[in-house]
Amino acid sequence: MTTSTGEPTRDWAGLTIPTAGTYLLDQAHKRVGFVARHMMVSKVRGEFTEVEAAVTIDEDPLKSSVTATIQAASIASGQGDRDVHLRSADFLDVEQFPTLEFHSTGVKSHSGNEFVLTGELTIKGVTRTVDLEVEFEGAGRSPFGQDVFGFTASTEIDREDFGLTWNVALESGGILVGKKVKIEIEGEAIRQP
Repeated sequence: MTTSTGEPTRDWAGLTIPTAGTYLLDQAHKRVGFVARHMMVSKVRGEFTEVEAAVTIDEDPLKSSVTATIQAASIASGQGDRDVHLRSADFLDVEQFPTLEFHSTGVKSHSGNEFVLTGELTIKGVTRTVDLEVEFEGAGRSPFGQDVFGFTASTEIDREDFGLTWNVALESGGILVGKKVKIEIEGEAIRQP
């Protein structure tokens, strides 16, 4: 483990934010989850367990950037048969498209500790622009000497925009799988030497 020297934080726009540098997603403190409607009556929750992300905090925080890679096969919804189906060509087609990718393109706006981060999300070979609503949770130095910051983020996508069109019509009306998917992200990032 590498410990940091110097100040872990700085003041900016009324916030205590991380010093400039490159931060990697802490594998022990992360969740990339999703929520989708099922049969028009309930919600199914799941997550991707294998995620890597790098955050570059710029001297000008509004010029900071993020890149993330998600292993599609790491999808886990708590039900084995459903996960197999989600990995199949009906949905993520993990054999042909092993990763989901996100690359930020800019900070669209900010108010207090809330930011809107615009970026390009690629799922199943299709790239669309999305806005992530990011909440900065705080920054500091851990008892282990690592400079860290925490965040949560969310967005909603239409899965059909990414070619995930499989569905079944229900006799009672409606569809088996909702088109809208909410993405929920929580994490900590650790400054790199």
